[in-house]
Amino acid sequence: MMDYQNSDNEQLLKRLRSAQSVDEVTYPAPPQQASWALDELPRTVACSMHQGSIVTSMDFHPSFQTLLVVGCGNGEITLWEIGKRERLVSKPFKIWDMTACSVPFQGKDLSLSVSRVVWSPDGSLIGVAYSKHLVHLYAYQGSNDLRQHLEIDAHIGSVNDLVFSHPNRQLVVVTCGDDKLIKVWDMAGRKLFNFEGHEAPVYSICTHQKECIQFIFSTAVDGKIKAWLYDNLGSRVDYDAPGHSCTKMLYSADGSRLFSCGTNKEGDSFLVEWNETEGTLKRVYSGFRKKSAGIVQFDMTRNRFLAAGEDGQIKFWDADNPSMVTSTEAEGGLLNLPHVRFNKEGNLLAVTTADNGFKILANTNGLRTLRAIEAQSYDASKTPIEMKVSTSVMVASISPVVSKVERVEQSSPAKPTPIINGIESMGRSIENKPRKLEDVSDKSRHWELTEIVDPLQCRTVTMPDNSDSKVVRLLYTNSGVGILALGSNGVQKLWKWIRSEQNPTGKASANVVPQHWQPSNGLLMTNDVPDNLEEAVPCMALSKNDSYVMSACGGKVSLFNMMTFKVMTTFMPPPPTSTFLAFHPQDNNIIAIGMEDSTIHIYNVRVDEVKTKLKGHQKRITGLAFSTSLNVLVSSGADAQLFFWNTDTWEKRKSIAIQLPAGKAPQGDTRVQFHSDQIRLLVCHETQLAIYDASKMERLQQWVPQDALSSLISWAVYSCNSQLVYATFADGNIGVFDADSLRLRCRIAPSAYMPPASLNSQTLYPLVVTAHPQEPNQLAVGLTDGTVKVIEPSEAEKRWGVPVPVDNGIENGRIETSSATNTSEQLQR
Repeated sequence: MMDYQNSDNEQLLKRLRSAQSVDEVTYPAPPQQASWALDELPRTVACSMHQGSIVTSMDFHPSFQTLLVVGCGNGEITLWEIGKRERLVSKPFKIWDMTACSVPFQGKDLSLSVSRVVWSPDGSLIGVAYSKHLVHLYAYQGSNDLRQHLEIDAHIGSVNDLVFSHPNRQLVVVTCGDDKLIKVWDMAGRKLFNFEGHEAPVYSICTHQKECIQFIFSTAVDGKIKAWLYDNLGSRVDYDAPGHSCTKMLYSADGSRLFSCGTNKEGDSFLVEWNETEGTLKRVYSGFRKKSAGIVQFDMTRNRFLAAGEDGQIKFWDADNPSMVTSTEAEGGLLNLPHVRFNKEGNLLAVTTADNGFKILANTNGLRTLRAIEAQSYDASKTPIEMKVSTSVMVASISPVVSKVERVEQSSPAKPTPIINGIESMGRSIENKPRKLEDVSDKSRHWELTEIVDPLQCRTVTMPDNSDSKVVRLLYTNSGVGILALGSNGVQKLWKWIRSEQNPTGKASANVVPQHWQPSNGLLMTNDVPDNLEEAVPCMALSKNDSYVMSACGGKVSLFNMMTFKVMTTFMPPPPTSTFLAFHPQDNNIIAIGMEDSTIHIYNVRVDEVKTKLKGHQKRITGLAFSTSLNVLVSSGADAQLFFWNTDTWEKRKSIAIQLPAGKAPQGDTRVQFHSDQIRLLVCHETQLAIYDASKMERLQQWVPQDALSSLISWAVYSCNSQLVYATFADGNIGVFDADSLRLRCRIAPSAYMPPASLNSQTLYPLVVTAHPQEPNQLAVGLTDGTVKVIEPSEAEKRWGVPVPVDNGIENGRIETSSATNTSEQLQR
């Protein structure tokens, strides 16, 4: 997200794309006639080896096809010559240099297991990652000559993966661990890079290169995938693994295809091929049973065949066909989730067994190779070893005690304005599955208005360390573990929840008070501000990976690192000032910036350049929203206008003036947000809420408070599943609306979440509301006194509002009648 010097890196970054989950896009290939025979797959048991301890990792030598290194649960590594069924050398775990270890290893700490064992590309080194802190590198001289080369105290906790790489023709080792970090070391043990940004332990890493561009993929146990260049500028890509699974990524030997396999916490496994240029899924492979009790392991060979261990058997796929082609139990005795590893030729497959050993499966050629080695011995040290480095790259490129909630019988607390063009209100959307509006029928349910007037009727938590400045912008982190608030003084604050017995998920919750998070140096995220702050229009946007926050408060736009709070760069100095910010959904380096002078700048952070300016609004820009499915950017302004822009050409498609009450001048902020279907658009103005069909650029629903003077709307947002709309009002009330019909479902009165002493205040009210990214019934509000509150329904109710009971097909045994009740009175009741 910076201005990079390397032109090759620039080309790579131009093609970075955000991935979509397996639920959003799959491209199953049509059935194909196999151009190979089943005999090519190594399925015949050639031999069984007893290791003596459970085998946790294996890797074949890159040149010697029958030389296998094995790592064990007791920390031992063993070098096997499979052809001769011979254990060449074993190395039990021990610390080589106790004085160099920063971690005080005592006797009880010596029971380590091997997390990963891997050969260097030329076969001269073996890297070993352990379950506690350490990495060992052994030098292999041939035969049984295995010597200590380097010991690294690499991570706090387990070192979960280790790979070798050649950035700038320099051999390095890349490690990751439970401390959420990825580190790069040279062969002298010096740390070259330290990549931070994951919010969970890093499970695996995958390095790759193309045209002298090297990069690293990392996957965490929470299902997040990131990509890094060998620099200190942070991750370039952030997206979710299929099913949010703990996954491992792997390139085909020729570097042309990218695969991943993993298992999520529900036990569902996913083996997929990626479209590497777009960061989307190209193919999803079938054949896994449900609810695996662990993480499925996989491997690939000959750029064609995939194998995975599951349910006590080995399953095989042709990479061009999503259906499993065959499986084998290898004569029984396999682990439930066996590890698998092909040799380079793909004629041998090592699989782990339940009796602390492994089996070697072979095809016809593999059996022939093993028999030939049985007949003759060889000296590995006399065989030349060629270095083979892959040359392709994956370009992928947040009162009184009330025993129960009272429900006021109001058939239509806020009747939507009739739609003149006759478009019917839309039914509830199916989460994560975009559909055409013509396919959506009106399935909106009728709701009784639920009145939340007492603190015991809901759950609230107040952020610690509040300030006197108003909370003018508020966002959940995309991971759902924190809340970021921007004050009117230009200072941003971050609160985070941590895992505990009271909060096992670690997500934002109204049951637990979060921590006000700051770096150890006490640094604040402070924006560049003008002398006259009253004229500033604060704005803020968060990158999809939660690594960067971009904000402005009347001065230059600042890009902050969310881990260190350091300013990475500043840009767009006034005049004019920036008034709204939005990251492009497919490239965090492209930013749409709304300006005070009514223009919109499409800005490229990498090259520090405004690529284009969009003109059409008459007043400052107050809202921006992208739809990737429609390829549009919708902008809104203080002129009460909506503009639709084509994101391919940046040409204007259409402009619409929102319908204001009679006599109301076009003023006040208009904000926009897309429904999860990327078609419906929520439009919020102080005078109204409205739903538009962005594909037709037509209004579908409108809700207008009857008394605009006392019930001005300060902010509104969709819930994460787009089934609710949360709206805050200048009188302190919070409205919860059905997103399809804009029917008021629930009113949260100020008395339910504000302290009693402040209830008579005319100046204390929520300026902004935001919705939790995974919990549809959780919201947070930022108040004019600097307070931030998280609000959820009571434990008994679980959700906001309840449907009207149906009796013999008639709701509550009566026919619904329209109501012209003053909406303002209902919100204040």
